[in-house]
Amino acid sequence: MKSKLIIIRGNSGSGKTTTAQSLQKHFERGQAMLISQDVIRIGILNAKDRIGNPTIDIIKMLAAFGKDNYEYIIIEGIFNTKIYKEMFYELADMFDPNVYVYYYEIPFEETVVRHTTRDKANDFGPDRMKEWWLEKDYLHIKNEKILDETLSQEDVLRMILNDLSN
Repeated sequence: MKSKLIIIRGNSGSGKTTTAQSLQKHFERGQAMLISQDVIRIGILNAKDRIGNPTIDIIKMLAAFGKDNYEYIIIEGIFNTKIYKEMFYELADMFDPNVYVYYYEIPFEETVVRHTTRDKANDFGPDRMKEWWLEKDYLHIKNEKILDETLSQEDVLRMILNDLSN
């Protein structure tokens, strides 16, 4: 099986989780595996987001499992490059040439507006989002695409599906 790795990154409130979930739902059950940074790091491991945290090993292990069992492996999260860049380079090598990388480059003010529509809006606000803010935190992996605020959720989904079909 020639599995395809889809990496969706961006700041909190940018739309990456919504896109990843919509993408997974687009495919038939059992075709697409979704690995979410928040689910792994916070929900399962309850780990701090710092260099050496166990999230990296678990995500690499899950991606390797997915490569053998799923057509599409979707990984989404903020994923600060200071912590996760090497992991993504290793995963890109593992899935080469079937790697699709997307980065939401959305202005902070727009992410705050988008955040107000989410369930997490009661968990944290703009002050916390500003603490986590990463400016232009690109991976610089071949064919990395930048998604901006002019693209609707439907536009982004259509773009990714088009990229996957080529």
